[in-house]
Amino acid sequence: MSGQKSNASGPVIKQVAENRRARHEYEILDTLEAGLVLCGSEVKSLRNGRGNISDAYVKFTNGEAWLCEAHISTYAHAHQFNHEPLRERKLLMRIEQLERWGRKVSEKGHTVVALKLFFSGPWCKVQIGLAKGRRTHDKREAIKEREDRREIDRARNARR
Repeated sequence: MSGQKSNASGPVIKQVAENRRARHEYEILDTLEAGLVLCGSEVKSLRNGRGNISDAYVKFTNGEAWLCEAHISTYAHAHQFNHEPLRERKLLMRIEQLERWGRKVSEKGHTVVALKLFFSGPWCKVQIGLAKGRRTHDKREAIKEREDRREIDRARNARR
């Protein structure tokens, strides 16, 4: 059961892809889980772990949210019914969330990036994050803080 987590009160969660670089490149201000509208061959491909969201972002148009630049490989057994790997996929969010996040993205310097792609029970979901870009010196400070925290944790564990 690698990559699967079992909640005591909820469905089994199987992670397909993670955008680890996003937390380095951006400061994540808020996160949200959203559903994805997928076709059958996309779901089968994701169940095989064939997804990549390293460049994925969300754009808001006409009161809808779309996941862009998320790569889901074609499914080998789908033949002519296969999907385009880089097509835009609609996100399923509540209207209040769409309006609130759409307003925040319209502010200068804010964007929405995909953080994780996972299955929650039978449903494919994506965790998105409202992000603000970091400058180079901010990235260096974040790395230094992370290394300092690790040293403190190591010292605590060594004393025990």
